[in-house]
Amino acid sequence: MKFSTSFGSGDEVLYEEVEVEEGRNVAYLTLNRPEKRNALSMEMLNALCDAIDEASRKEVRTIVIKGAGKCFSAGHDLREIREGDEREVRTIFENCYRLMRKIRLIPKPVIAQVHGYAVAAGCQLVAACDMAVAAESTKFSLPGVRIGLFCTTPLAVVSRSIGRKKAFEMAFTGEMIDAKEAERIGLVNRVVKDEELEKEVFELAKKLSTFSRSVIERGKEFFYKQYCMNEFDALLYGIDVIVEMSREEAAKEGLSAFLEKREPRWPD
Repeated sequence: MKFSTSFGSGDEVLYEEVEVEEGRNVAYLTLNRPEKRNALSMEMLNALCDAIDEASRKEVRTIVIKGAGKCFSAGHDLREIREGDEREVRTIFENCYRLMRKIRLIPKPVIAQVHGYAVAAGCQLVAACDMAVAAESTKFSLPGVRIGLFCTTPLAVVSRSIGRKKAFEMAFTGEMIDAKEAERIGLVNRVVKDEELEKEVFELAKKLSTFSRSVIERGKEFFYKQYCMNEFDALLYGIDVIVEMSREEAAKEGLSAFLEKREPRWPD
C-alpha cells in the first residue's frame, strides 16, 4: 500500500536499484534489490545519494527510506568486497560514508521504515537516519566478526546511537537482537505490529510535515551541532539560535497563533 498520494501527485521515479516515490511533502526511497536482500551495492549507494539530493531540492518535508521484499537491508554487497581490489573496496566504503553524512547534513528529517532484518551496514543505515520505526518481527545485528570482517564502519554509527556496552556486545558477538530490544536501547524510536508499519510511518511523516519548514530545518541543524558539544557550550549555542529564530516569521506566527488560540498559518 502506498500513502504518498495523500500529499500530492504521487509521482514515481525509477533508478536501477532505488525506487523513488514523491508526493508534495514526502519522498519514499525504496531499496530495490529484493533478490539480493537489498544489499548496498555501489550502484545502490550512488543511487541513494542522488535520490536524497533530488528530494532535498524539491518541495519535500520528510524522507522515508525503506526496503522492498522481505527485509530492509542485509548490509554491503559482500561479493563486491570479496572481488574488488583495495581501491575499489575503499571506494565502496567511502560512498557509504558519503551517504551517511548526507543523511546527517540534509535539512529534511529522514525516517527509516524497517522490516525483516537490518544487518551490518543495513543496521548502520537505520542508526544514521534521524528516526526509525520497526515492525515487531524485525531483527538487527552487526555480524561481521563471524565472517572475519569486523563491522568497523557500522559500529562507528551504531555505537553513537545505543551506547558503548551494548554496541560492543553486538559487534563482538554478532548476535541478533529483536525489535523490542532495539527500541529499548535506542536504535529505533518505536515498534509496531508488522501490518501497521507503513501506516505508522506515514502518520509520523505527516505529523512532521505540519510544522514550519524553516523551523524543522533549523532544528535539525541545531540538534546535530549541539550533540557534539559539551552541555554548557550547547546551551550557549542554543541561546544564539533561539534568539535568532524568535525574530523570524515562523516564530512570530506561531506565538501569535498560540496566544490567540488558533491554528498557525506557517509562512513557509
